[in-house]
Amino acid sequence: QVQLVESGGRLVQAGGSLRLSCAASGRTFSSYAMGWFRQAPGKEREFVAAINWSGGRTYYADSVKGRFTISRDNAKNTVTLQMNSLKPEDTAVYYCAAVRRQIVVPLTSYEYDYWGQGTQVTVSS
Repeated sequence: QVQLVESGGRLVQAGGSLRLSCAASGRTFSSYAMGWFRQAPGKEREFVAAINWSGGRTYYADSVKGRFTISRDNAKNTVTLQMNSLKPEDTAVYYCAAVRRQIVVPLTSYEYDYWGQGTQVTVSS
């Protein structure tokens, strides 16, 4: 069982940066692949970024590639999403997710077992 708590979301101007953090409970954090997803009003939840158990492999949606960076610290049970050059279309609730997987890193929301409560990111133009 893993509990996830996101933080760091706020209102920011276009072109600005934000750093989202996800704190995970449990002693087996390094056994989990981690992902970030987002959901804008009236839209489906979409994949943003994912990282494998060791941090050696990362994956990004085309819409954020080159602007966002996912990383993890297994000693601190945290995963971070650094978001740069933010755009108004990045406005959404951002969710952290976890799945006990060490080989294949899922890129779809239905493959993740544990979710945080979400943190709101609003980018003003």
